[in-house]
Amino acid sequence: MRAVKNKVFIDTNILIYAYDLSAGDKHAIAKEVVLDIWNERRGVLSTQVLQEFTVAVSSKIARPIDIETVKIIISDFLLWDVVVNNGHSILEAVEIQSKHRLSFWDALIVQAAIKGGAGILLTEDLSDGRVIEGVRIKNPFKI
Repeated sequence: MRAVKNKVFIDTNILIYAYDLSAGDKHAIAKEVVLDIWNERRGVLSTQVLQEFTVAVSSKIARPIDIETVKIIISDFLLWDVVVNNGHSILEAVEIQSKHRLSFWDALIVQAAIKGGAGILLTEDLSDGRVIEGVRIKNPFKI
């Protein structure tokens, strides 16, 4: 799928910060970013992001969110474009991992952004400004 400049893929860490009230400035920034993307109907996520988000916000953050509320949040995010990782996704991620020297998990996120047609990938885990396979990496916390 070809990248559409206005579609934005959100990595797990950004989504977690948007719901982690103890994350300080990162919470405020991530919450605003997610709301903007929500209102503009430009969001793309993957099953990997939703799975990691569920585990983190229900058990790993300072003030975990109860599972019923997490289910409501996930249900809402299912209104976004959700990329389902499958066997082909894994093979494509391995190619990206090798070609761009990324960890497998980061490559799987990049692969999902590509598959979802996103022109931008919001994350703090990769180099801000880097372009991988047509997807621009943007760290929303970098000034």
